Amino acid sequence: MIDARIGEMAARLHSNSVRLLRLARRDDEDAAIGGSRLSALTFIALAGPVSLAEVAAAEQVRCPTMSRLVDSLVADGLVTRDAHPDDRRRVRIAATPEGLRLLEEGRSGRMSALAGRLARLAESERRALYRGVELMERMLRSQP
Repeated sequence: MIDARIGEMAARLHSNSVRLLRLARRDDEDAAIGGSRLSALTFIALAGPVSLAEVAAAEQVRCPTMSRLVDSLVADGLVTRDAHPDDRRRVRIAATPEGLRLLEEGRSGRMSALAGRLARLAESERRALYRGVELMERMLRSQP
């Protein structure tokens, strides 16, 4: 059975993680591409080059849906869709320099906004939060 404090901590961590992501997404609303396209582009940039099926699985959508989304990213010059070097029937999708630039600009804006929030905390609070981040990273590395 889970200790009541651990359960409360898990619930608060979950709730605040969701809130933090929502704050970041609010900043992303200014991006030229929508949230689903931005999410797919991020996956492609981090994991690519990847197959259409891999992107669809990561984004939890069907291949036809992802194909249309990737087509729009290709049209905007944010990703490339090239034949697989070993099997021309398969394609590999990769981020373009423009796609990477767009992601970096968005990340930079999100980090700046978060840094501004952190700067409003007292130094002792920032040290405590930094330790919490270290512990969270350790916790995430230890889980399958």
